[in-house]
Amino acid sequence: MATKTDTLTVNLSTAPFQRAFTTSTSPVVLFSVLDHFLRRDEGQSKVIGAILDHYRTMYELHQRVNPEEVILGWYTAGAQLVPACTPAHSFFIEDTTPFQPIHITIDIDSLFNTTDMGLRAYASAPVGFSATGDCIFLPVPCEVKYLDAERSGLDMLASAKNNENRTASLITDMDHLEIAITKLQEMLERISKYVNDVVDGNVPPNNAIGRYIMDTVSVVPKVDSTVFEKMFNSHLQDLLMVVYLANMTRTQLSVAERLQLLVSN
Repeated sequence: MATKTDTLTVNLSTAPFQRAFTTSTSPVVLFSVLDHFLRRDEGQSKVIGAILDHYRTMYELHQRVNPEEVILGWYTAGAQLVPACTPAHSFFIEDTTPFQPIHITIDIDSLFNTTDMGLRAYASAPVGFSATGDCIFLPVPCEVKYLDAERSGLDMLASAKNNENRTASLITDMDHLEIAITKLQEMLERISKYVNDVVDGNVPPNNAIGRYIMDTVSVVPKVDSTVFEKMFNSHLQDLLMVVYLANMTRTQLSVAERLQLLVSN
């Protein structure tokens, strides 16, 4: 499924059987596929993105709640392309007409054992004049894109790799703010060093990077340092007040819950 929030987006050409130019998918899609694979039956080496027996019924029910969502294709997790992919791919053609469905594969071995996520995307093209839907799979560029709202969760998951038990604890809002400021300072220092190296002739200039830096700097409002410091301190005080009220509310709820248990006993 795909929505306007682009859990899976595809840039297609206008002809029905031309290959897609690019595809992009959200990390949420990868987590869903991985969860599906981990819950597979014993002895099953591959899972696909739809249970065909209930596929039509589930799609119709889903359309009643989310009429804007459309089917873009299907996925498999496990082994790479196998002959059984062809009839399964043909099954989804009716729902993606006038375009061919996109087939996404995730190599679980690569996902767990290498730095490669094992994510591949394929479009299809018909072969011969067979009525059975014979086709060949054509690889298309595929990349993972995440929304700003997903960044915090992904950073927390990534931080667990540095712990032996592969766990990560939640951090406070102040810690989030500190980490964000530290990263911003590091990026500014990196950009400043690059600009200085270009000016000194140590690094050849790159027009694309220069335009990107210019576009980024142009959107930064021109604010006096004193005014900016006042604004920052004001927002920081507001944040501290919100944290204080949240902690007070949490404490009150805990006290009320314990009193309720005492009264019940």
